[in-house]
Amino acid sequence: MIRVAVIGAAGRMGTAVSQAVREADDLDLVAQIGIEDAITASSLDGAQVAVDFTAPEATEANVHACLDAGVDVVVGTTGWTPEALDRVGTHASQSGHGVLIAPNFAMSAVLATRFAALAAPFFESVEIIEMHHPDKLDAPSGTALATAQVVAEERRRAGRGAVPDATQTDPLGARGADVEGIHVHAVRLRGLTAHEEILLGNRGEQLVLRTDSFDRSSFMPGVLLAVRAIGAHPGLTVGLDEIMGIG
Repeated sequence: MIRVAVIGAAGRMGTAVSQAVREADDLDLVAQIGIEDAITASSLDGAQVAVDFTAPEATEANVHACLDAGVDVVVGTTGWTPEALDRVGTHASQSGHGVLIAPNFAMSAVLATRFAALAAPFFESVEIIEMHHPDKLDAPSGTALATAQVVAEERRRAGRGAVPDATQTDPLGARGADVEGIHVHAVRLRGLTAHEEILLGNRGEQLVLRTDSFDRSSFMPGVLLAVRAIGAHPGLTVGLDEIMGIG
């Protein structure tokens, strides 16, 4: 049995993770920690792995506290900066424990990003539309950012030039965010959960990759996979694709 603590347990994702851990035969939910609670060896109550779904302003401190307590960490909170990742990576390596930070735990989303990376060198144009519920705090989503960065990197490797775009004036920002030359558009609409479209185009053809999560239960297989695997991955791992072996 792997002993698990859930941080942010009263939130929507924390509640879903807690239930999924309870229902797993090989996992034992030993602690549920609120966002205002101190994270210590005592409050973690013997956990081997902590799962953090809190808020961007809190998650880095939570990870450091878990590492100090000798606990591996699986993080689904987005909004990480490169500097914060460097700090956590250094701490994880020094502690000998593992930290997994994933922008998305839905298998379809992870695979869509991977497929986009494979396709990116072969298409002249790429744009991304991410669609979420209006209670989401950050935009663009961590998944869309990660997808854009991977696509941009694969285009650079292939010697692809800039995505064609003749726009000269855009005073209202209609072209969306520019992530390393890839335009990303964010939709916030009541009734949505988490959705992403990656549009790739050449003259006379279009490839559309779309992933839809209709319920938070879609993230649970990925979260549980990460909980079971993180003990074998010391240091910092970014992205569930590394755990899945498709990174």
